Amino acid sequence: MKIFKITLFAVAAATVLASCGSGAAIIATPIQNIDTNPLKITPLEDAQMKHWPLMDLVTDTVPGMSVNKAYSELIKNRKGETVIVGVIDSGVDIEHEDLTNVIWTNPNEIAGNGIDDDKNGYIDDMHGWNFLGNITGENMEYVRIVRKLKPKYEGKSESSISAADREEFAMYKKAKAEFEKESSEINANKARYDQILSQLKPLHQAMTQKLGKENYTQEDLANIKDPSIEEQQQIGMLNQMLNFADTVPEVIEELEGGVKYFTGRIENNFNTTKDFRSILGDNPDDITDTIYGDNNVAGPDPTRDNVKHGTHVSGIIAAQRANGIGMDGVANNVQIMAVRAVPDGDEYDKDIALAIRYAVDNGAKVLNTSFGKYYSPQADWVYDAIKYAAAKDVLIVNAAGNEGLNLDTVNVYPNDQVDNSPEIADTFLTVGALNYKYGGELVANFSNYGKTNVDVFAPGVKIWATTPLNTYEYLQGTSMAAPEVAGVAAIIRSYYPKLSAKQVKQIIMDSGLTTTTQVVLGGDSSNTDSFANISKSGKMVNLYNALIMADKISR
Repeated sequence: MKIFKITLFAVAAATVLASCGSGAAIIATPIQNIDTNPLKITPLEDAQMKHWPLMDLVTDTVPGMSVNKAYSELIKNRKGETVIVGVIDSGVDIEHEDLTNVIWTNPNEIAGNGIDDDKNGYIDDMHGWNFLGNITGENMEYVRIVRKLKPKYEGKSESSISAADREEFAMYKKAKAEFEKESSEINANKARYDQILSQLKPLHQAMTQKLGKENYTQEDLANIKDPSIEEQQQIGMLNQMLNFADTVPEVIEELEGGVKYFTGRIENNFNTTKDFRSILGDNPDDITDTIYGDNNVAGPDPTRDNVKHGTHVSGIIAAQRANGIGMDGVANNVQIMAVRAVPDGDEYDKDIALAIRYAVDNGAKVLNTSFGKYYSPQADWVYDAIKYAAAKDVLIVNAAGNEGLNLDTVNVYPNDQVDNSPEIADTFLTVGALNYKYGGELVANFSNYGKTNVDVFAPGVKIWATTPLNTYEYLQGTSMAAPEVAGVAAIIRSYYPKLSAKQVKQIIMDSGLTTTTQVVLGGDSSNTDSFANISKSGKMVNLYNALIMADKISR
């Protein structure tokens, strides 16, 4: 891969923007030498927490991307071009108050006429396409592998398998072992949560009656006079629960949420008897069978809970800025193209390959892929789609994953390296997640990392953004870090449209901030490394620096 030799330090060392004209060169000093910054020791206030990814490390001592600084100092009076960002995800609530004005509308399609006006094979695809139809739940990929191959290999030993089938047999054995391990843990966790709830609810009800209020505190419990032995036991359990939340009702809500989550995984992700795909009507093993699904990018669930993930991702990228409601996305001048291809479970390779091609063919210049899995039977279809996007000058911004793993030692899909071979495309950018705490806890405890297979890091812990039905929530994951970077990429492509996707990727990697701080990896305090050594760039994304470099390279 060609590395640009232009560095941030080649930019003139001025401290102010020389001109606000759209064609004038940016003259500003890049942010650097961050290791001399003091660590932030005071907690973030609620208002700060809601926009910490937009903050500046030097000014705020929070490892944001200097987004607000970039807008106010570098591009305040500049005009950019509209950039379409394809969000390949669970779907998007396109009617959300903070998204409705930034949703892509297909200019070559007439709404509701039942005709494929633009002849792209997808009827009435006004705002994108739904490759899942009415599917919400799905198996994990390794469960699909077990279900498909069990009749062929169940009860057989390796010695009885032909040489031609041994690779497939090994995959089956590995998938079966993972299925048994994961499903056992999920069932045990659900049973544990159910047991706690069965004890906690009547205990809480009795204490509420005794104290005359539902939201009692540990101090209230301590002030109970002459508690009986039974009450002492009850107080002990309630005190324990209050260590996890401010009130017992909050604890109960969290536990019930956990039961719902585990139940969903049992009924969907680990269901070995139900074929979820059958209602779609396509053949998932035939990449030429391309016309399926529908145009309902918000999915079939009227609560739209199934599109929370994609709606949150879209808000991070492009929630309408400065409209006085909700939150500000990273990028202005953006239209979100919603491509629904990620169910509650593992995505099909076919859906992802076709989703990438759909977004590329319909004008997206940046794609966000906040999903991943560890088995990919038809990975070649996705690799071909990634190469297709590269040939069409489209940048793919991809989430690294949330298992705290070193991706140089394990494959997660999608990726741009087949068995650690050279990259198949230079327009695929993999993003790890940062915490809002600068110092040893800088890297999110869940984030994957890797000197070779992760490119950069960006904010991914406790991210406030849009959720369905005009709501907003904190979510976290590398799924949130990737759209932060997709937003940065969209801004660069908006204000510097002549830069290629390859150049934009390299600018994002080269212009970031680095630190020699030793950081904890995978939440394991015994596993540490220099932040500069856990990704290819060794850097955290910074919009302010990226725009300075983009301006320099574009001239």
